[in-house]
Amino acid sequence: MIKRIESTEKANELIAQLKDRNGDLMFHQSGGCCDGSQPMCFELGDFKIGNSDVCLGSVENCKFWMSKDQFEYWKHTHLTLDVVEGRGASFSLEIPYGKRFIIHSRLFTEEEATNLEPLTYLED
Repeated sequence: MIKRIESTEKANELIAQLKDRNGDLMFHQSGGCCDGSQPMCFELGDFKIGNSDVCLGSVENCKFWMSKDQFEYWKHTHLTLDVVEGRGASFSLEIPYGKRFIIHSRLFTEEEATNLEPLTYLED
């Protein structure tokens, strides 16, 4: 199965630091609020997931969510969670570290598109 979301080593290192300080985490891909469209990292449960969200998968055992409407635009893309230096303007947990999570995307190949991991929903 092809993953819809993966993460870089730099992102994994920052996630480990954030877990040490905050415990279990979750991600939600922002749909334009605050810092545009950036992945936001929260303590598990601090961002309310609803029936209008889908889980694309996990990075470092942290579920990665996105609204169903936004997913319609991104459903043909593989996402890679990365981190860069610089402070974003959001409520994401990495902001005090002078870093921000970002997403790199690329289109799935035809072969990949036929073997994608299934999405999960709140009720799953």
